[in-house]
Amino acid sequence: MDTTPHPFAQLSPARVVAAVESLGFWLPGEPFALNSYENRVFLVHDEDRRRWVVKFYRPERWTNAQIREEHDFLVELVAAGVAVAAPWRDEAGESLHLAEGFRFTLFPHLPGQAPELENPAHLFALGELIGAVHEVGEQGHFARRRSLDLDGMVLEARDKVLESQWLDRRQRQAYERITTTLHRQLVPRTWSTKQAIRVQGDCHIGNILGRDEQFALVDFDDCLMAPAIQDLWMLFTAQEEGERQMQLSEVAEGYEQHREFDRSELALVEPLRTLRLLRHSAWLVNRWTDPAFPPAFPWLADAGYWDGHLRMLEQQRQALEARPRWLA
Repeated sequence: MDTTPHPFAQLSPARVVAAVESLGFWLPGEPFALNSYENRVFLVHDEDRRRWVVKFYRPERWTNAQIREEHDFLVELVAAGVAVAAPWRDEAGESLHLAEGFRFTLFPHLPGQAPELENPAHLFALGELIGAVHEVGEQGHFARRRSLDLDGMVLEARDKVLESQWLDRRQRQAYERITTTLHRQLVPRTWSTKQAIRVQGDCHIGNILGRDEQFALVDFDDCLMAPAIQDLWMLFTAQEEGERQMQLSEVAEGYEQHREFDRSELALVEPLRTLRLLRHSAWLVNRWTDPAFPPAFPWLADAGYWDGHLRMLEQQRQALEARPRWLA
């Protein structure tokens, strides 16, 4: 058993303060840890009462060039008037900083609450926001960040789970069988490379903050090249036909304030939902040695979780066989 302390275990409040103050700030108070697991994120305020979000990047996940490409995209979006937070840069123009081996970045704090996906006005505003992001996103290309790849990402997630010790023999056999079927179903659901644009990549409501129908998009850590629907499908949560049509209509109308909403991409909603389910379990398995994960996700060690996961994957198999409901 590996007993080497995880790098984030060394990230004490004093080190967070020292890192930020090394950039010329003075922090009169303690950092407040925000809800983040992939990286470590803190809220601080400086002597001028400005509030900052300090993000410490997970070691070895992204290269410096990939992180800077994310930052450059954010600067491009802010210059176009899109509601996102661009990273603070020092006098040399650098946004990625180093302190005691940790790479970190400062972002201005954007306050607000998550949107309500049952509220038509919120849905319109979210469509408009994401359309604005994509209007800029389609004007360039990521050279260093990854592209969304159903084939490769499904196999990558599958292998991580099967290499782990979490599944018993019955579950392992069932997982192998259902993921083999899902992979076979998903591979043909690909898209033209011409459809891929720069997107935020992880556009769930926890990454959208605002109030009074004015929202901002945060956390571009997973930005990549993908079809536009990657940033939209998680807004489509309705189960009943009337509510589905309302959600789709409001999001599309807001989106088309900036660019055309390609309805053919709605056929990718269930494939992308399937991919997210597979990747989420693989992410938990892969991050289990991070000390923040066992107390936050204790149910991962419960056989009941994996039985539930298998049931959800079976439901996705059936959904992939049916006519795409968002195209109805």
